[in-house]
Amino acid sequence: MKALDRFVIKSFIGPLILTFFIVLIILLLQFLWMYIDELAGKGLSAGILAELLFQFSLSFVPTALPLAILLAALMSFGNMGEYGELTALKSSGIPLQRIMRSLIIVIALLVLVSFYFSNYVLPYSNRQARSLLYDIRRKRPDINLQAGTFNNDIDGFSIKISSKDPATNRLDGLLIYDHRSKNGNVSVTHADSGYIKITSDETGMIMQLFNGYSYNEIEEKNVSYDNRKLPARRDSFEEEIIILSLSGFDLERSGNELFKSNSWMLNLSQLSFFADSLMKDHEDKSETMFGEYRDSKLFIEQNPIKIYEEKAETENQNNTVVFNPVEIFDTLTTSSKTMIVQRSIETMREAGNFISSSSETMKINIRQVKKYEIDWHKKLTLPFACLIFFFIGAPLGAIIRKGGLGTPS
Repeated sequence: MKALDRFVIKSFIGPLILTFFIVLIILLLQFLWMYIDELAGKGLSAGILAELLFQFSLSFVPTALPLAILLAALMSFGNMGEYGELTALKSSGIPLQRIMRSLIIVIALLVLVSFYFSNYVLPYSNRQARSLLYDIRRKRPDINLQAGTFNNDIDGFSIKISSKDPATNRLDGLLIYDHRSKNGNVSVTHADSGYIKITSDETGMIMQLFNGYSYNEIEEKNVSYDNRKLPARRDSFEEEIIILSLSGFDLERSGNELFKSNSWMLNLSQLSFFADSLMKDHEDKSETMFGEYRDSKLFIEQNPIKIYEEKAETENQNNTVVFNPVEIFDTLTTSSKTMIVQRSIETMREAGNFISSSSETMKINIRQVKKYEIDWHKKLTLPFACLIFFFIGAPLGAIIRKGGLGTPS
């Protein structure tokens, strides 16, 4: 490798790595800003958050890489023009195309790597990222008891506290409604103070209550509404232990099969297969659907009218029957004409409704096929975008002759 090529590649690689990670961080911050409400309050571990950010950072590469190449080309050739290096090279008889030649080879390698990444790595990272985000969305938020408000995070219970001591986690003025029977406020527990602890396996919550009472309405069976006496029981206690299940608060990881047919999770061959299969299925269903309706509804023979048989036999020696709809309709009675017109209107209205609903189904299928085709072409846009952005940035940087990150020197 010649000294010129080493110099140009060295001038380009540094800004490329720097701008790539800057753009990637900006995209990750945008992602966090969009989904912060769904991530906050879920009690996610650092490992889960790191996995989520890593998987989504891979999915942002198709956006970050072309921008990084564009900015790196602008910065590197702008720096060379700003410090006179580009002028010195041109004055030595070296054209801009020769200066860019080594970088064209580097960009060609990046094009191949980006195509492999877009076709094989990106579908897997999208599947992992979307699956993890779906699991986080399903996870219930951690219990956060606020003074003066009812908390309904635990299924079947509504809990209210008057105050909370952050130092000792002591709760005062507890009011607990048990709604597990789904009969309203038939079970109420009140305590002056208490503590809440989570079990070691984090599957249950222990509520230790002090100095209170519990009120329970007793359900009467086989008693009419007017004859109810509404018996109740009131129990006082100095200490009571209530154990509650925390099902749904843990992060349950679902399988990747849920998103396997999503167009973002497929490579080129899979996208082509799904698009062709869906299109063939759409054509077969359309032909079958309209064919069956045509044969069973539109051209069904209902109450055939046989007239002029003798006339047809005498006038047509070849046994062909002359069918004149207007002449037949004129021979009918008024009630028969009305019935036929009404039946025709109903048939046409039914046909219109059938065509409308079937057309909507066909539009959905066609839209899905087009989505597969669009994502198929998107797989090829990343490599071409890298190449095009380089050929835009390098000459533009040589013309502007200003490099760096835009800060004054």
